[in-house]
Amino acid sequence: MFEAVIALCLLAAPETCRDALLPGFEAATLEGCATLLAEAPPDLAERFPDLSTGTPTCQPAGLAAEVSDAGPGVFVHLGRISDAAPGNAGDVANSGFVIGNTSVAVIDSGGSRLAGEALWRAIRARTALPVSHVILTHMHPDHVLGASVFAEAGAEVVGHAGLPRALADRAETYLANFGDRIGAPAFLGTRIVLPDRAVAEPAEIDLGGRTLRLAPWPNAHTATDLTVGDPASGILFTGDLVFDIHTPSLDGSVLGWQAVLGEMQALPYARIVPGHGGPVLDWPQGAENLARYLGVLVADTRAAIAGGLSLGEAAETVARSEAGHWQLFELFNPRNATVAFTELEWE
Repeated sequence: MFEAVIALCLLAAPETCRDALLPGFEAATLEGCATLLAEAPPDLAERFPDLSTGTPTCQPAGLAAEVSDAGPGVFVHLGRISDAAPGNAGDVANSGFVIGNTSVAVIDSGGSRLAGEALWRAIRARTALPVSHVILTHMHPDHVLGASVFAEAGAEVVGHAGLPRALADRAETYLANFGDRIGAPAFLGTRIVLPDRAVAEPAEIDLGGRTLRLAPWPNAHTATDLTVGDPASGILFTGDLVFDIHTPSLDGSVLGWQAVLGEMQALPYARIVPGHGGPVLDWPQGAENLARYLGVLVADTRAAIAGGLSLGEAAETVARSEAGHWQLFELFNPRNATVAFTELEWE
């Protein structure tokens, strides 16, 4: 298999470059790839306005993301249990794709264009069907920053009704923070793509003989959480409404998260793909660790408030009993305690 690539370089440091995938020009032969490029040359200025670009060329397909077969036509990529950092290209969240009879839907896209490119190659290694949709489960950068790869290939970008505003408000911060953590050249070409379709009520996506069920949720992990169910396989993609191994990250409402998790446990799915960890868990058993953590977070926060602790003191003490159950605890738990304290002190 051959694919089209383009050299991307920093304008201020032209020696800092990487070869980026141009999706949609894959062919079995070098000549076939070149013909596709000649027939429909991509608009490089629109895609990479802040970078210097070379001339598109064709070469053998690059490295694909590792994916596991979670069920008929369902593939899942396990993100690293890590914060975004040099060497991991922001590949720190789970993603996946579902193959129907006529098209493919991607669920989450990784934390950089480079991560999205690897996921694209994994899809192309398994099917030539078009990618019709990329569904973003919430606003956090580790789940959305690879979406441009799929949008450029014609996929409709889908998310929660609150996602367009949330991403627009945070775009500059997300790109700066993730760009600083990952660094060049790996982050080159990464940009935020706003949803084409904002989902305010339960909705469906038809992939040809296979229907995905989308459900937007009230303020929980974030204010933009969306789940994607595949009744054909009995698998629910939860995004970060469920964490495994990785310490949960609270950016919304802890009480709302508890309520949403309770509702989700009644949904008719046998397995889930969480936002981190797994990558596949039995359901509803897969919610048990998160439910326990949220319960401890709420109880300890209320106790801290009743005991007159300051916000700073609570951040250092709340939910300490959970430390042995999770990775990255010191990075995320103090933040969670701060968000929970701010919410619960007004009860």
